[in-house]
Amino acid sequence: MKDGTKEDYLLLEEMEKPYLALTPDRVLDELRRQGETTLEGYKITRLTHGLQAATRAEAEGADIDWVVGALLHDIGDGLAPQNHDRFSAEVIRPFVRWEVAWTVEHHGIFQMLYYGHHYGWDRNARDQFRDHPCFDTCAAFCERWDQSSFDPDYPARPLAHFEPMVRQVYSRKAYDPAVLQEGVVTGLPPL
Repeated sequence: MKDGTKEDYLLLEEMEKPYLALTPDRVLDELRRQGETTLEGYKITRLTHGLQAATRAEAEGADIDWVVGALLHDIGDGLAPQNHDRFSAEVIRPFVRWEVAWTVEHHGIFQMLYYGHHYGWDRNARDQFRDHPCFDTCAAFCERWDQSSFDPDYPARPLAHFEPMVRQVYSRKAYDPAVLQEGVVTGLPPL
């Protein structure tokens, strides 16, 4: 790499554009794979869980960043089950608001409130983030959209409904400061 010229790297940048344009296809393919098997120990698939969370977000009037964030908040579960939250956040981070990416990145530790004590873990481990500006948002995300989305009878919208949103989010310029809005916290829509 160190011997590459500016012209070499401009050529590579140009050649990479078609691959980058297919990112939403790869994301959607991964979601479809998550629908092929039931989530171990649960009555639904990983895809169904994401669809339920996204459906709940949309039904509450959440904007596209929150809906796509809810849909993809566990996309990393297949490859990185021990740190799926951070993995999932990296999948969306270049394309959504900072607040959404932070929430997805930390939802795993916030979810421990509901079950950590059953494993002898600190169910209040999330309190280490108590002073973070996204604390309340992440707690609300987990309460309203994540922990409640394991219901085999919940009428979630199909992936086809969310596909245009995924494509729209991934068509944004990566790391655009106008999209990321670093440090801005708007929270979830009011109930």
